[in-house]
Amino acid sequence: MGLLSGIRVLESAQLFNGDTLGAILGDLGADVIKIESPFRGDYLRDMLGQVAPHYSPAHLQINKNKRSVALDLRKEQGREVFWKLLATADVFVDGNAADAMAKLGVGYEQQRARRPEIVYCQYTGYGASGPYATIPTHGQMMNAAAGATPVEMGDDGLVRPYRGPQPFNGIASGGEGTAAGAVYAALHVAAALVQRQRTGKGCYIDVSASEAVVSSAWIAATYLLNDERVTDRSSLPAPVDPNGTTSAKYQFYRTADDKYVLFCCIEPAFWRNFCRLVGREDLIGESGSAPVDFAVTDDPEQKLRREIQKIIETRTQAEWTRLAAEHDLAIGPAVQQEQLRSDPQFTARGAFVDAVHPVAGEFTHVTLPALVDGQRSTEIRRHAPALGEQTEEILGEIGLSAAEMAALREGGVIGGRAG
Repeated sequence: MGLLSGIRVLESAQLFNGDTLGAILGDLGADVIKIESPFRGDYLRDMLGQVAPHYSPAHLQINKNKRSVALDLRKEQGREVFWKLLATADVFVDGNAADAMAKLGVGYEQQRARRPEIVYCQYTGYGASGPYATIPTHGQMMNAAAGATPVEMGDDGLVRPYRGPQPFNGIASGGEGTAAGAVYAALHVAAALVQRQRTGKGCYIDVSASEAVVSSAWIAATYLLNDERVTDRSSLPAPVDPNGTTSAKYQFYRTADDKYVLFCCIEPAFWRNFCRLVGREDLIGESGSAPVDFAVTDDPEQKLRREIQKIIETRTQAEWTRLAAEHDLAIGPAVQQEQLRSDPQFTARGAFVDAVHPVAGEFTHVTLPALVDGQRSTEIRRHAPALGEQTEEILGEIGLSAAEMAALREGGVIGGRAG
C-alpha cells in the first residue's frame, strides 16, 4: 500500500512537467486521474520514439499509475463533470502555463470556492508568477534559465556549449529541470496534505522547474554565489566540461546585447508564430504531421541555424523574452551563471536570500523553488550548526537531565559544546 493510498489526484498536464509530478504521486499510491482533451490529449505519446503506436518510452514511464478521462473543459457540460470529479479529489495538478485553467473556469480560485480543502499545485517551467510566467517551455529551457547550460560563441559563428571549467559540474548538476521540479512539487503536495489534515484548509502551490534545478544543484550554486568568500581552495575538486546540441530549432543563439537565448520553437505553431513575428514567412515551410520538428540536418553550412542566428541578433535577450511571453513563443533566456543573481525572473520570485552566519558571516542561500499561497519561505530559522552545537538542547527536550548528559559525555556517548 502506497504512502498516498486513498488520496485522489486530478491532473491537467501534458509533456514532462505536470506528467512527472502526477507520476510521482501515482507511484506513491495516489489514485491519479488524468484529464485530457478528447481531440489531442497528451502528445507525449507520439513524440520521442515509439515502442508501439501512441506509446513512447516517455509516456510509458511518466503516465503510469494513472487513469485517463477524455473531457472537454471548454464546454459547460464538461465543466459540470469536472466539478463532480473535483468533489471526490484531494489534489489538483496543473501543468499548464500561467492562467490557462482559470480561463477555462476551473482555476484555483474557482476550485477553492467549491472545495476549500483542495491542494492545488501548479508546476510549470518558470513558475506561475514573474516576467517569464506566460512563456511556453521545453525541458532544456528550464535548465537554460537556471544557468545550467552555459554557452559561448564559437569561431564558426554558431553558439556552442561553454568548454571552460565548471566547479562541481556547474548548475547542470541539478539535473533535468522537469524531473527536479517534480520532486519539489510532490514534496510540497505531501506537506500540504499534512497541513490540511491539521487545519482542514487547502492551499495553492506554485513550483518552478528552473528554480528547482538551482535548488537541486545547491552545491554548485552555493559555491558560485559565494565564490569570492572562499579563502582556502586547497580542498576544492577539479572542474568538468559540458556537451551540446546541433538542432537549428532547438538551439542556443546569441542576442544583440551579447547574451543568449534557448530557441525551442519545435512545434509547428511556435515556429509559425516566430516566422510571422519576424517577417520571415518564407522560412515556415511544410510542418507535416509530426508534432515536433528539431530541424536537424546534415548540411555542413547549417543554413537555417545561421538564418535564425541573424534574426536573434537583431534584439536583446530581454526583448526576446518579452516577445516570447507576449506572442506564445518557446524562447527563453539562457542565463549564464554569473547572471543568476540579477536575472529578473529569479529576482521577482525571491529565489535567493542573504543571511549572516554567526561564525561564517555573510552568506547567500538558495531557497526552495515554490510559492505557497503566493508566499516564499525565506526565513533562516537556524543557521548551520557546529558539530553537536545543540546536543544538550535536543536531549533536554526529550527529558534527559544535566547529570545524565554529563555521564553520557564522560563516556564519550555524546559530544558537542557542553553547558
